[in-house]
Amino acid sequence: MQFVIVTGMSGAGKTSVAHILEDIGYYCIDNMPPSLISNFVALCQNSSLAMDKIAFVIDARSGERISDLGDELIALKKAGHKCELLFLESSDEYIIKRYKETRRKHPHAGSGRVEDGIKEERRLLSALSEQADYVIDTSGLLTRQLREQILGLFEERRGYENISVNIISFGFKNGIPLDSDLMFDVRFLPNPFYEPELKELTGLTEEVSSYVLKSDVAQDFLKRLEEMIKFLLPQYAEEGKMQLVISIGCTGGKHRSVTIAEALGKYLLKNNYFTVVNHRDIKK
Repeated sequence: MQFVIVTGMSGAGKTSVAHILEDIGYYCIDNMPPSLISNFVALCQNSSLAMDKIAFVIDARSGERISDLGDELIALKKAGHKCELLFLESSDEYIIKRYKETRRKHPHAGSGRVEDGIKEERRLLSALSEQADYVIDTSGLLTRQLREQILGLFEERRGYENISVNIISFGFKNGIPLDSDLMFDVRFLPNPFYEPELKELTGLTEEVSSYVLKSDVAQDFLKRLEEMIKFLLPQYAEEGKMQLVISIGCTGGKHRSVTIAEALGKYLLKNNYFTVVNHRDIKK
């Protein structure tokens, strides 16, 4: 049997992820106490119901019992099941914004402020975030972008190397993505922002892309970047890493970083790596 355990910060998108997993054939169970996972698995094995892919959504509503989850993960793997832990992260700013929009009470805020609940929840979940197979920072992510990442990780696919790549373009003025494994600063490349006819365009357009990549420096950098990533991916896969997050940043996240992210993504797809490209700050 195949299991995905979805956990992470309240307000980071666990419900949305559960819906996406259901769409690709997972039987999803929300708020399962960690100590009951083994009992549920045994029940499934003795049942005539065909449930070979199961997702548990578990969060800090379990309180201190959340610490039992690590032992359950070990038990599932020892029993021969494929079990992966997905941790959803988000910045305090975005979590607070989402709770204000929904007007819901944070499960750990009690009679206090949302900030108090976030602090307590981070304490309870700190160990799990370090154990996770995948960490996704949903700060600023659109539902469509989140769906692309989840499908990239858990949808069955054939013909790709045994590691998925998530490339994120961003602007340094908006902060570095928290889930970055590798980060590259491309602010040394020609900046279309200072060209009046290009300023309002993005790196998704041919005009901006050509402007950024026309220099020998840009071409040389891109070639070296492609060669380095192609070299690194098999090494990470050999060590058991299933996902690599590559962040590429420029000042605003609209021109240079978008251009390089798109070029690198196309290169990796041609080399048979499952690759998703997201442009975090392109509309800011």
